[in-house]
Amino acid sequence: MSRMNDEGRARRSGPRQALLDLAGDEFEVMRGHPLPFGATVMRDGVNFALYSRRATEVVLVLFLPEREESVLELPLEPDLHKTGDVWHAFIRGIDPGIEYGYRLGRYPNPEPHLDRFDPSQVLIDPYSRALSGGSRWGHRLHLESIDEHVPRRHSLVMDDEFDWQLDRPLKTHAADSVIYELHVRGFTRHASSGVRHPGTYRGLTEKIPYLKDLGITAVELMPVQEFEERDNTFRHPETGRRLVNFWGYDPITFFAPNGSYAADGRFGHQVAEFKEMVRAFHQAGIEVILDVVFNHTGEGGEDGPTYGLRGIDNRAYYIVDPESGEYHNYSGCGNTVNCNHPVVRDMILDCLRYWVTEMHVDGFRFDLASILGRGRDGSVLANPPLLERIAADPVLADAKLIAEAWDAAGLYQVGTFPAFERWAEWNGRFRDDVRRFVKSDPAMVPSLALRLSGSPDLYHGDGRCPYHSINFVTAHDGFTLHDLVSYNHKHNLANGEDNRDGSDNNHSWNCGAEGPTHDLDVLARRRRQMRNLITLLMMSQGVPMLLAGDEMARTQQGNNNAYCQDNEISWVNWDLLEEERDLFRFFKQLIAFRQEHPVLRGRGFDVNGDDPRQLAWHGQEVDRPDWSQESRSLAMHLSSRNHGTDLYLIAHSHWNGARFQLPSPRHTTRWHRFIDTALSPPNDLTPLDSIRPLSTQSSYWTSARSVVVLVGKD
Repeated sequence: MSRMNDEGRARRSGPRQALLDLAGDEFEVMRGHPLPFGATVMRDGVNFALYSRRATEVVLVLFLPEREESVLELPLEPDLHKTGDVWHAFIRGIDPGIEYGYRLGRYPNPEPHLDRFDPSQVLIDPYSRALSGGSRWGHRLHLESIDEHVPRRHSLVMDDEFDWQLDRPLKTHAADSVIYELHVRGFTRHASSGVRHPGTYRGLTEKIPYLKDLGITAVELMPVQEFEERDNTFRHPETGRRLVNFWGYDPITFFAPNGSYAADGRFGHQVAEFKEMVRAFHQAGIEVILDVVFNHTGEGGEDGPTYGLRGIDNRAYYIVDPESGEYHNYSGCGNTVNCNHPVVRDMILDCLRYWVTEMHVDGFRFDLASILGRGRDGSVLANPPLLERIAADPVLADAKLIAEAWDAAGLYQVGTFPAFERWAEWNGRFRDDVRRFVKSDPAMVPSLALRLSGSPDLYHGDGRCPYHSINFVTAHDGFTLHDLVSYNHKHNLANGEDNRDGSDNNHSWNCGAEGPTHDLDVLARRRRQMRNLITLLMMSQGVPMLLAGDEMARTQQGNNNAYCQDNEISWVNWDLLEEERDLFRFFKQLIAFRQEHPVLRGRGFDVNGDDPRQLAWHGQEVDRPDWSQESRSLAMHLSSRNHGTDLYLIAHSHWNGARFQLPSPRHTTRWHRFIDTALSPPNDLTPLDSIRPLSTQSSYWTSARSVVVLVGKD
């Protein structure tokens, strides 16, 4: 008997009786099946299956709920409990709710720098549907060491049974979507949120009426896969308080919803709470998109903690140097998942299918998605198997697929992401070009025209359409809308990294004062700039994405990388909703305007051809757009042969006002003003049922740094 088997048999001699008392006479260990991976509940027991090519010894460890001491440590005999590279066992007589993990070893281990086996550790199953031990957010955060006395994280055997009440995918067309990016905890954690369960799935569910009223069609949830919020070692430079991993971009398992986001995250209840939340969103007609992180894990670099993958099969799950054993770090987070290893590729696909079929989510945004196109040696693949399989998978055929088409090693694939006919992309060029135009940078008029028309320079051809472009001016990573017009520079000292973190290339303008000010002219200019940015976003072809709280001018106090701020820097302050009711009204009615005008939601690029839209560019003079470097003005005439709609957009970022000639509407008789961002609320946006024709139909005076939207009506 090997060393591990002797150890395993010794451990089960005492507390095993507790398991026997629970399972009764039905308890029996059988050979089991190699598929499916994970813990699978069957009619009279549970099947366990784990992949590890290089382990020579595997012990299945069982725990009673919320107990630290194991009740059974079962060594798996290779001749009986192994098929190929899969270790497996079936235990008859146990039910869902039991906790488990694995100990793995390799004896002898000739390459310990490549294989990280440690039989003293109980590891998480990569296919875990839920974890124990993480139900309290930031528990014991005050400890000096993040590794001391941290509650153990075990895998949970889960039953997927849930009453979905005939819930089904909403299948909202991408072109008709308005996405709202939010953080589950940060959205309702502030005391002003007024929810019964702040910072949780249930708290978010309580805010569905608000989101419905705003008019968005989908929420994009920042990571909800289990992560360890206590893995941040930085401290606040003034208070000395340990900071956290607030955003959650360090998963420790891919299938399990985060327990600390549940009102009751014990015993796997977080799974049911997540499903209840999704069901409620669907009942309100709102889709749920998950921000998923498959490019790296929370196990970090050489000195990072081991939760599961590193100790199960390090060389399979991560891209490592075959000589030194060092991790390739294309993610900037210490490791890179070996996404195109066949077993890892299957795991990611199984995970996506699980979230769609069992958790009913409507789509995914893939963090640093370009890494998913790297080969097993880190090279960039021309036809990445994983991306192609995701794109062609029949189970995922209705799921929205959104790529953050770059990685931390400099690979930038916006407009060229592989398997492109199925993948939409976060359009970082839209963000940068619109920001630069609004802040009056020179030579931006041609770029603005491209972004307004759906970025045909990036997406026209090969079956792609404007809705493959996810347009945004703000996202979680960077300034909020308020801060974009209030700060010239990032202010990240609170992150404990001496202001070195976060991007220095923000294309922001503080409108005349850095940060908070009482200058009324500066404040008015900032509000106008916010209206300019959101108007250009909503009047562009493609899919608009909003950042939670921008509609009420949420600030992060100039912090453009608030990944570690679990406080009022990151939380939505709902008191702002009353203070900024005019801005909220502007957002809400502009979203409704977009939904009422199909001409803004084009399905293709064949403008003036088969597409019913008609598009013409103008400058201060009709039919004479100014594409020069000095120009800071552009007018767009958009109409539809089918709907008889005429829209006229004037975007003017010059610091002096100008008069713009107006063409005649194609299908109607008179122009009516819908938006003029230079006007004070409520005149900045007039409801469609109240707009009046312009007194002068031949021209319109456009104030400095403003956007105007006219509607043709009889």
